[in-house]
Amino acid sequence: MSIKHILLFILISIFVSNSIKADDIYNDSDSVIMKYTGKEIVIESFKQNNNLYVQPVAASLITSKEINDFNIVNIKEITSLAPNLYIPDYGSKMTSPAYIRGIGSHRNAPSVGLYVDGVPYFDRSSFDVNINDIDRIEILRGPQGTIYGRNTMGGIINIFTKSPFKYKGTNLNLTAGNYNNYQAGLSHYGNVHNKVGYAISGNYLHSGGYFKNITTNKKADPIDAFSTRGRLSWRIQPNLLMHLILAYEYSNQNGYPYRVFDKETTEMDDINYNEHSFYRRNMSTNGLNIEYVTDQFKIGSQSSFQFYDGKQGLDQDFMPQDLYYVSFYQRQQMYSQEFNIKSLNEDSRYSWQFGLFGFHQSYYQTNDTDNRSTKEHTIQSAHNPTDGFAAYHQSTIKDIFDPSLSLVLGLRYDWEQTKSTSNRTTPKGIEDPVEDKTSFSQITPKAALQYLFGKDGLAYFSVSKGYKTGGFNNTAERQEDRIFDPEYSWSYEVGSKSSLFNSLIFFDMSLFYIDWDKQQISQTKTGGKGFIIKNAGKSVSKGVELSAQINPLKNLNFQISYGYTSAKYKDYKDYNDLTGVATSYDNHYLPMVPRHTAALSANYTLGINKAWLDNIVLNAQYTGAGKIYWADNNDITQKYYNLLNGKISFVKKDFSIDLWAKNITNEGYISYYFLNNLAKKDYVQKGRPFTCGINMNLKF
Repeated sequence: MSIKHILLFILISIFVSNSIKADDIYNDSDSVIMKYTGKEIVIESFKQNNNLYVQPVAASLITSKEINDFNIVNIKEITSLAPNLYIPDYGSKMTSPAYIRGIGSHRNAPSVGLYVDGVPYFDRSSFDVNINDIDRIEILRGPQGTIYGRNTMGGIINIFTKSPFKYKGTNLNLTAGNYNNYQAGLSHYGNVHNKVGYAISGNYLHSGGYFKNITTNKKADPIDAFSTRGRLSWRIQPNLLMHLILAYEYSNQNGYPYRVFDKETTEMDDINYNEHSFYRRNMSTNGLNIEYVTDQFKIGSQSSFQFYDGKQGLDQDFMPQDLYYVSFYQRQQMYSQEFNIKSLNEDSRYSWQFGLFGFHQSYYQTNDTDNRSTKEHTIQSAHNPTDGFAAYHQSTIKDIFDPSLSLVLGLRYDWEQTKSTSNRTTPKGIEDPVEDKTSFSQITPKAALQYLFGKDGLAYFSVSKGYKTGGFNNTAERQEDRIFDPEYSWSYEVGSKSSLFNSLIFFDMSLFYIDWDKQQISQTKTGGKGFIIKNAGKSVSKGVELSAQINPLKNLNFQISYGYTSAKYKDYKDYNDLTGVATSYDNHYLPMVPRHTAALSANYTLGINKAWLDNIVLNAQYTGAGKIYWADNNDITQKYYNLLNGKISFVKKDFSIDLWAKNITNEGYISYYFLNNLAKKDYVQKGRPFTCGINMNLKF
């Protein structure tokens, strides 16, 4: 049976069988309230209309309560909580790739977009952000190019911080755990007559590290990190609102707990290299959002500025011998401005939104490779300024041949120009600077049919084009390798969102098929030192997703998430520039893409109602991912692995104590793999072992 027949069959089945009950959606002067399955969410979205629940998009929502229940402390821990979402935990904060439905990238610009309070994060070195005092995380799966544009081919992760119009008071959080893990957080939220709201928070994290380097006799992966965030919300007039958000993070970590791996015996050596390896990052992110709201439309302006600099020191050979050491420095300054206007009349047959977006990104990097055996340095530096502009529109037309049938049409035009100035100093001398520039443009359309069963159900079918911009290989040594072009995809999706038995069960499901062309693939440079990106592949990703929440009792709920992805190369041949011989990887699975992701959690509140204790809250969580292929030739894999986490909370009014544990069964698994071309050996990083600890939470 072809994929088109499967899509048609499931779409018909959904239309025939669905019965769902959605709760009321209503507006107030500030926001849209969304209710379903016992959740009440205040939506302050710059672009999305109303409620993800009633839109033709596969989406997952992680609330602040769930972040607390699951004891999530960094963004990598949301892996598998949304179907087909995978964020590997390896190395350092310098690289945090995200994969959705098999679409992702771990060496160049991300293929999944990240926004925090509407501010775009364009570089992979900025993705691993602090998520303390977060209101909610939204994961939108599939291309989101119409509304969000640049490099959102896999999907979007939207993070929203807490609003002082929703939260009040002072919160103190203290954590202590094994492996010398400590964390302290303090935040305060307040407002004056519901017109001026203010918030400030600070968080400090220390981890003593999990894995020991036997050469240095020290832990290979400790980290110290500090972050602070401020927010000012001002209701200037009843229909004019401003949000100013300021955030700063500093982290200093010894990353890279890599060890030699024998793929024949699957045995791992100890971590065993001599040089101090680290990554330090300063990052400041600032946003100003202004909204003017009437009964008929909303006009919004989002201004942002992000700055970060990072320095990496790396024992590149990862051996006890003193062979190669690399010092890498990077700095980014990114400005963006977006204007958006959208209709708000939910009773109208026609709704719309228009937007304009522009950005300037200035990126610097310097790479110093020290050949310790010859005492020679090779220094490469590059400056890449990029300017971009986009215009977009999306319309929703209701009552298409039937009062319950709607049509969504979207169109976006993106243009950007990027320049490269690179300098290279070798033992032979200083080479002439190389300057170049190129530009890219693209139109990305979207169309979706949506069918509502009165207030009781939703089914949809969508087609959208994905687009990821091209760029420069700053370390390329040949002119023909300097520029790589954009990559493209066409995504087809059918899905349903349903509620059964008077909201006892809420579930959503989707089936997708993605055609991915001119794929940007990381390949080893001639000579084996470093990597370059080439448009070398064509792939297909297809799969199914299911999420469910079950509320059998008022104080008991279950959440289930499952995703299956089959992502394969359809045409990929890696040509050796020295020999001219091509290695074919046709029909091989894409690396770093789990075939299965799964999550199951249960939360039970036991009412005590004593003078000394109100409730005991029990939370258990299971997540799993795999099978994962680590290399294009599919010769090294991580089988499906399971992680079991748990937490018990003792709650008395505004005070609680939590006892928690992660990876309770001490499951051993590989969290990252790479081939070290200098050592001619395979290296892996192990997943984190069993950890446990205690939290204290106080609100006053």
